[in-house]
Amino acid sequence: RTIGDRIGEAKASGNLGNTLKILGQFDEAVVCCQRHLDISQEQGDKVGEARALYNIGNVYHAKGKHLSWNMAQDPGYLPQEVKETLQKASEYYERNLSLVKELGDRAAQGRAYGNLGNTQYLLGNFSEAIAFHKERLAIAKEFGDKAAERRAYSNLGNAHIFLGRFDISAEYYKKTLQLSRQLKDQAVEAQACYSLGNTYTLLQDYEKAIEYHLKHLVIAQELGDR
Repeated sequence: RTIGDRIGEAKASGNLGNTLKILGQFDEAVVCCQRHLDISQEQGDKVGEARALYNIGNVYHAKGKHLSWNMAQDPGYLPQEVKETLQKASEYYERNLSLVKELGDRAAQGRAYGNLGNTQYLLGNFSEAIAFHKERLAIAKEFGDKAAERRAYSNLGNAHIFLGRFDISAEYYKKTLQLSRQLKDQAVEAQACYSLGNTYTLLQDYEKAIEYHLKHLVIAQELGDR
């Protein structure tokens, strides 16, 4: 500010916002991220503007998750305050998405699609969540980003459960399992086995359910995860 560096001030405000978000000070975080947005728009800095929109989305997303954690509920059954917060997150991700499309930034589009999928899932809009996660999946494959691909499969599996499409969920969870083994991520592998166990229980295929729950158990024991 002293040297009149507006872009520098914008970036610093954004960094402050992200730090305050991590500290759980969401309202202060929004103020700082909004300053990042305002200055970026004033300076015609499209990249900064896109980043600020994404960051504000993240603050509302984190706030929504934080509020809903205090009330253990299934996705979709949310108190008004949580719903409004997650809808705000969604709006900012949508604005970010249209801007990064304009900028032709595919990687940023992938991140926006993933987060839109997650907010729509929490809001109980499972069909919309699926559409966004499919877009996320396509971009992850484009970039050969196996970790993002794995997350997309997992999210697609979760959303199909709530639509009662257990068979489709099982297929997505199997892909999650396959990739977690490729990535040598045992904790995620255990999680995928757990999800598959539950899905096969819903499908009333108890033999398979037992098989996957046993795999989950073995990894949990290996990891010493009580």
